[in-house]
Amino acid sequence: MALSDELNNDLKSAMKNHDKTRLTIVRMLKSNLMNEKIKLGHDLSDAEAAAVVNREVKQHKDSIAEFKSGGRDDLVKGQEEELKILEDYAPKQMSEADVEKIVNDTIKQLGVSGKGDFGKVMGAVMGKVKGQADGSTVNKLVNKALS
Repeated sequence: MALSDELNNDLKSAMKNHDKTRLTIVRMLKSNLMNEKIKLGHDLSDAEAAAVVNREVKQHKDSIAEFKSGGRDDLVKGQEEELKILEDYAPKQMSEADVEKIVNDTIKQLGVSGKGDFGKVMGAVMGKVKGQADGSTVNKLVNKALS
């Protein structure tokens, strides 16, 4: 089922069930997907739609970290509830072991050995795992592999 169809069905369900949090998140996602469609000037591919959802997940994770550091536990709880709903729509993330294997394979393919080639490896790996792994995880694994 396409993401937009799934969002439409969930919107109806959230309205019927009076689930305000899910309703808010579904509406936000639909709005962001429509804005991205207008910005790009064509219907979104699955990868482009996944990128929009991943961007929202990342923003919520950043907000949670900021609220925790600011001692705003009241806001952290709401953001975490929204994040759980967003993760239902996000593409499945790769395990750290899978990402590590891709990093090691990429290093072998490129024939690099030192920290000076960090950018080259990061670019190649991020192209392979686009939308399926967090950049900070890839960064950590590339640093580990090159040291």
